Amino acid sequence: MNRHAYHFFEMAQLAMAPARALSDFTRIAFKHPVNPFSYTAIGRNLAASAELFERVTRRYGKPAFGIDKTVVAGQEVAVEQEIVWIRPFCQMVHFKRHLPLNAPHQSRLLIVAPMSGHYATLLRGTVETFLQTHDVYITDWVDARLVPLSLGRFDLDDYIDYVIEMSEFLSKSGHSPVHLLAVCQPSVPVLAAMARMEAENNPHVPASMTLKGGPIDTRRSPTAVNKLAEKRGPQWFRSNCIHVAPFPYPGVGREVYPGFLQLSGFMAMNFDRHVNAHYEMFNHLVQGDGDSAEKHREFYDEYLAVMDLTAEFYLQTIDTVFVHHSLPKGQMKHREYPVEPAAIRRVGLMTVEGEKDDISGVGQTEAAQDLCINIPDDMRIHYVQKDVGHYGVFNGSRFRKEIAPRVCAFHARVEAVLEAKKSS
Repeated sequence: MNRHAYHFFEMAQLAMAPARALSDFTRIAFKHPVNPFSYTAIGRNLAASAELFERVTRRYGKPAFGIDKTVVAGQEVAVEQEIVWIRPFCQMVHFKRHLPLNAPHQSRLLIVAPMSGHYATLLRGTVETFLQTHDVYITDWVDARLVPLSLGRFDLDDYIDYVIEMSEFLSKSGHSPVHLLAVCQPSVPVLAAMARMEAENNPHVPASMTLKGGPIDTRRSPTAVNKLAEKRGPQWFRSNCIHVAPFPYPGVGREVYPGFLQLSGFMAMNFDRHVNAHYEMFNHLVQGDGDSAEKHREFYDEYLAVMDLTAEFYLQTIDTVFVHHSLPKGQMKHREYPVEPAAIRRVGLMTVEGEKDDISGVGQTEAAQDLCINIPDDMRIHYVQKDVGHYGVFNGSRFRKEIAPRVCAFHARVEAVLEAKKSS
């Protein structure tokens, strides 16, 4: 573990501040309409270069969801965010819709966002889509460098505890059915949480869980990410990826997997694509194509905003999910208790995969279907979306047109089955 690398990174950020300020001034000066050079090829190239330099060297903060309205049953309604549940490392955000009195009954949906570097706002498109059909909540994970050491640790077991607590909270706070939707990384802890709740016959289990692009069994169709994690093992990651949060962050002294290291890994996976994207943005700026440049800005404002993870959560996840494959082998434990997917009987299961997913290969999420052998057939379904990669299972046109409607139909089917069982 390197205790000084994070400090060097912060020093480099500070050292670049004057250059960023100068580039920002250059951009403004050579785009200003009163400057005659702004209408020349040289001026446009200088302005484009300055903006690109500033954006590439900037440290991006946490984005806002920016959702203030939606459409329900053909009627536009206002939306406001409220925090309804809070713990040191997570808060649950409710997107409260101001519905008319005659609005149709809609179930509640808890979107469990991944704790894998990006903020929950990466699922903005998921939230916007389901706001039309559900009462939506989302897990908003807290950047580990902002959590004081006095508030304790956070590992994979704590993550499972949080999912159980949030499920119970929603169950107790309303009468409409509750559904869980886990995107990528949380598929494992969500499945584990449901298994533990069922093993204890918890009356507050959700009606269903939908797992999307999750690493349930990374031995199936292993990707480059899976192979790297298994080859190097948790000790390599501890020695090379764990650093100490520096002053003046509230979490000073906390061991973390820094967001800037995660981002470098994300970028390295598709380096050519990111270089080409920035080159295209440069051309759009020079040509005055504001719409295309703005789409680029919006994507990278989100993509380049990253958070730190606690070292214990990151290392336990690597060890449990990617190295030892504990869940599919029947060896996973939540604290001292075994995680037994076969215990799940009352919770519907939908698994969704992208045909071209290069992060969670096809078959890895479907493995949950083989583990949850006691879920009735009329409460389970598996779906593979053609022609989409990892991000396509929770965002984009195919998600909105093909995946989301299937998820909604599955929720309705599960609710009908559960209601029929109550009546019989």
